Amino acid sequence: MLSTASSFVHSTTPASSLPLFELTGPEITGPLCRHFYCYLKTTPTGQPNVQTPLLGVTSGFSLKSCSPNSQPCLSQVYPNVDFLGADYRTLFTADHEECQRVCTQDPACQFFTFVNGLFTPEKIRYKCHLKFSWTVPRTPIVEAKTGVASGFSHKIQMSQQLNTACQAVKLFSNTDIPGSDIQMLPAASAEHCQALCSAHPRCNYFSFVSNSFNCHLKSNPNEMVTKAKDGVTSGMPARFCQLDNSWVKLAHEDIDFRGSDIRFELMDDADTCQRTCTEDASCQFYTYAKENFFDPVYRRRCYLKRVITMPAPPKVNRLANVVSGFTLKNCV
Repeated sequence: MLSTASSFVHSTTPASSLPLFELTGPEITGPLCRHFYCYLKTTPTGQPNVQTPLLGVTSGFSLKSCSPNSQPCLSQVYPNVDFLGADYRTLFTADHEECQRVCTQDPACQFFTFVNGLFTPEKIRYKCHLKFSWTVPRTPIVEAKTGVASGFSHKIQMSQQLNTACQAVKLFSNTDIPGSDIQMLPAASAEHCQALCSAHPRCNYFSFVSNSFNCHLKSNPNEMVTKAKDGVTSGMPARFCQLDNSWVKLAHEDIDFRGSDIRFELMDDADTCQRTCTEDASCQFYTYAKENFFDPVYRRRCYLKRVITMPAPPKVNRLANVVSGFTLKNCV
C-alpha cells in the first residue's frame, strides 16, 4: 500500500490498459508535439510490469490508498487548452476567474472553457462555456440474459444528498413522450432512468423503454406532449429534492450489466455478490452468473464493476486564447 503519491515524468508503464477514460487532442508537428491521452492501467500486483523512459509522458499511481476522497480538488487552470464538447450553458464573463466562479456555483457544472479577449472570431470573445460530466454511475450496457442477476451497490450515490424528500415525483406508465431526445442511455428500470434525468442539467423529462432498457433523456422546456404506448414509462426529473433511492437495492434477474468489470470472484449466490459489491468502496454495480448460466466456465462468477464519475472532459485540444479548468466545489 502506498503512503505517498508518486509520479514518473517521461516514463510509460505498459500494463493491462483499461479503455475507460481518454483525453484526446490534435497532433501538433515539430518539437511541441502533444497528445492528451490518459491511459488507466491495472496489474494483479498493483505495480507496473515495466517502466520505460519516454519524453512527454508522465505516469503514476492511484491515490485510493492515500485519500478516501473520490472527488479531488482540481484547482489548476489550463491556458490555450480547450475542453471540447459537453456544453450545457453559455454566458459572458469578464475573465476566466469569473467563469470558474460561475461554474463552481452552478450545481451541474464540472468544468469550463473561457474564450479570452484575443480570440478570433471577435463575436464570441469573453464567452464562458459551462460543461457537464456525469457524476452518477451509468451502466454501459444493459441487456436480457438468462442465468444472471445484476444490481447496484447499496451505498451508491445516484443523486445529490438533499434534506427535502421528493413528495410528488410522478411516473406515467405505458406513456411515451415522443421527440426532443438529447441522449439515450442504458438503464435497468424507469426509476434508474429518472435518476439519470435528474442528474443531467438539460433533461426536462424522459421515456424508458422496458424491452430494450433504453432511457431517452429529453429537453423541451416549452411543451410536453404524451402518447399512450405499451412498455414505455415516462416522467420528470426531481428538482431540489431527494429522490427515493430504494430501487438501487433491487436485484434484476436475467439482466446483464455488461462491461466495466474491475474483477471477478467465485461466490455461491447473487446475494453474496451484492454484499461484496456493497462492502467494496470501488464497486458501483455487479453481475452474477448463476448455476443455470449457459456456459459452465462462467458459473458462480461475481463481476464487480465501476465507471468513472469524476469530471472527465470528452476531448482536450490545444487552442490559442482560451482557458479551461474545473469546478472548485471539491476544494472547500
